[in-house]
Amino acid sequence: MNNLTEFEKYVIEQKGTERPFSGEYVDHDVQGMYLCKKCLAPLYKSEHKFNAHCGWPAFDNEIEGAVKHTLDADGHRTEITCAQCGGHLGHVFEGEHLTENNIRHCVNSVSMVFTPLDELSQVSSASTPNEKATFGAGCFWCIEAIFSQLKGVQSVKSGYCGGDAKDANYDAVCSGRTGHAEVIQIEFDPAVISYETLLAVLFESHDPTTLNQQGNDKGPQYRSVIFAHNSQQIDAANRFINALTEQHIWSKPIVTEVSAFDTFYPAENYHEDYFAKHGEQPYCQLVVKPKFDKVMSKFADKRKN
Repeated sequence: MNNLTEFEKYVIEQKGTERPFSGEYVDHDVQGMYLCKKCLAPLYKSEHKFNAHCGWPAFDNEIEGAVKHTLDADGHRTEITCAQCGGHLGHVFEGEHLTENNIRHCVNSVSMVFTPLDELSQVSSASTPNEKATFGAGCFWCIEAIFSQLKGVQSVKSGYCGGDAKDANYDAVCSGRTGHAEVIQIEFDPAVISYETLLAVLFESHDPTTLNQQGNDKGPQYRSVIFAHNSQQIDAANRFINALTEQHIWSKPIVTEVSAFDTFYPAENYHEDYFAKHGEQPYCQLVVKPKFDKVMSKFADKRKN
């Protein structure tokens, strides 16, 4: 997070407003991108900006998922904030017919910082930190092998999540009494691979309609589950499941759980890269390899070179 001046704190953190026509970006007209002053998350592209003659920078579009809309307490105006850090940007208005999009984001200049087009690649790497995703889909050997091959995935760790016990190990989890699921925790670069793409790979990698079971692997530790790390992941997972349900891909209902992430317990070292190290073993040949080959074929364009 950037350090803020007292006036920047007043606007961004206390939901204040700068005086009209006083901000540096009111008449600004340069190609590039407007970022959140507090956390440097990209908010608006220069092509979204237009002159509304209102005294504040105006935009008729936003970078997808970058801006959160919340109705004010008085029920009359809609506040806009940075979706990543919650910093106050301004308000949004519709129905003014100022552009074809018929929407105006009225944003305080002080809530933003501008980056010219030729500097965007440098800012991108600094403003899109890696994120985490945690999935359960049966034996973690299978999905660890699959997700580790995807471009944008920095690391994949097998482990345990979702149980009541304060610790987890393979023998205890396999008993089915700890409540944990076998999971993988993925660290990924959202600028290269989206969370929605990871969800697509997840649902291609297992049967989400079998309760506490994947093939011959039975027990609650093999359940289909998504442990979401934030509200955006919860929304994305539920939207994805609803879309799959509407498509009637499976004859039975999807039973995948969507739960808030709590604690991840790394698996024992001998589980790391298990398929890569023990691919000749019968389980790997009969169970892991067919899934691996199927998913890699469908997502060949997402595979690392």
